[in-house]
Amino acid sequence: MYGAPVTQQVRVRFTVEPNYAGWRLDRYLQEKIRRLSRERVQRLIAQRLETEDGRRLKPSTRVAPGLSFALLKDAEAEPDTPQEFGVVHDDGALLVVDKPAGLPVHPTARYAANTFTSLARLRYPDRKVDPAHRLDRETSGLLACGTAPEVTKVLKRDFAHARVHKTYLALALGAPVEDAFTVDAPLALTGASAVRVRMHVAAEGLPSQTAFEVLGRRRAPDGAPVALLACRPRTGRQHQIRAHLAHAGLPMVGDKIYGPDEEIFDRFTRRAMTDGDLALLRLPRHALHAWRLELPHPVTRAPVRLEVPLPPDLAAFWEGCAP
Repeated sequence: MYGAPVTQQVRVRFTVEPNYAGWRLDRYLQEKIRRLSRERVQRLIAQRLETEDGRRLKPSTRVAPGLSFALLKDAEAEPDTPQEFGVVHDDGALLVVDKPAGLPVHPTARYAANTFTSLARLRYPDRKVDPAHRLDRETSGLLACGTAPEVTKVLKRDFAHARVHKTYLALALGAPVEDAFTVDAPLALTGASAVRVRMHVAAEGLPSQTAFEVLGRRRAPDGAPVALLACRPRTGRQHQIRAHLAHAGLPMVGDKIYGPDEEIFDRFTRRAMTDGDLALLRLPRHALHAWRLELPHPVTRAPVRLEVPLPPDLAAFWEGCAP
């Protein structure tokens, strides 16, 4: 089921997370809405920003954790997104859902109402459902949420202190030489790429490490080698698994940013992708799935271990590859 395009004026709401304490407001928003320039962000702050108490904020304002504000978004049609998500675990405090590919977690420049956080507010009006970590819009799988501020605070602290272990499944183009390998390469938003959100391996980047295990090797219908990988990020950088696979010469199937041609991403943002682009990608979305989650319960501290299988689109692609 998909939602109808949204045409009314909407407010895109933000609440500053602890790891952004002390950042300038304009830098914080540019981090959250990567497609916008610093100048555009500063204009939005001056013309479109609302706070709960009516206080005026400047681009240079230093943000504090918990600061809430909204940006007014012009009335325009939002792209359709899935409107349903599966519940994997719900004990009243910890909520873990199976997020479908195509559903953004938080509001962005393009999506305001058609997001998981908006859907969760409608589905659970008496609970303050707040995701404790990120999943890219195209990534499917497990998303852990608190249902009250004090629970979410503990969850986010556990993620920040590496007490939560995440394992993803990915389909990558190429034939890994080893059955298990680790990519240890710093990542930064630098380089000559025209894609503003693309992460690059760079000496000045943040330490980034991902462990990979080959679960299977097959060939796509066109003969290209494809690997099914278990991916265990040991750090939590943006696009880490995708960037590390590309760095290892194993680009993810369907990846518009780190795949065969980054200009595909530009055409995607302009809704101008071609049949040739789709053929080159092999899948309309990147083949990454949040498969397994192991964490201490935010209230009882008892160990919790959850899994969700590959969704139908990725499973069908893998089954369509020859052993």
